Amino acid sequence: RRTIDAIRGTSLEEADRIMGECQRLGLRVLTIQDTEYPDRLKNIYDPPLVLYVKGQMPLFDEELAVAMVGTRDCTPYGVMAAEDLSYAMTRQGALIVSGLAAGIDAAAHRGALRAGGVTAAVLGNGHDVVYPKENRYLYEDIAVSGVLLSEYPPGTPPEGRNFPVRNRIISGLCLATVVVEAPPGSGALITAE
Repeated sequence: RRTIDAIRGTSLEEADRIMGECQRLGLRVLTIQDTEYPDRLKNIYDPPLVLYVKGQMPLFDEELAVAMVGTRDCTPYGVMAAEDLSYAMTRQGALIVSGLAAGIDAAAHRGALRAGGVTAAVLGNGHDVVYPKENRYLYEDIAVSGVLLSEYPPGTPPEGRNFPVRNRIISGLCLATVVVEAPPGSGALITAE
């Protein structure tokens, strides 16, 4: 009874605002009950109930999806290795999934795009916030030829606590995880676990 009373007293103003922002930004809202929602993602611990989608949603359950992650503070060799690995795997039919962060993530997305493939970026913020700012053009390229996903509604800033949570989606969409340069205890190694 308390739950029913609480629901009845809930305002939908915030939901209406979010839906308006989604429409303005050209986002689709995908719920865990939608047929397009990946089964792989349904099977992780605490799957996101909602995904905000920009771009063309691949059929993750039918794809050889590979997560490629690593440190933001990487070496030039790490950037080259990530881009080359991503390029080669994409040419062989893999779908590269990463987090659009600076460093290894950005290199992985660039390699997939350079190979003419599709790449999926999972954001740790709302779609209206490009983070980091230097990845603006990469963000735009992925929106056109891949997909940007976030469980965070528009207006959500890139707070540090969002990124470890985001990593469960990256790994949950994929059959394998490739780690390119990662210090002990990093988010990349947590994603691999």
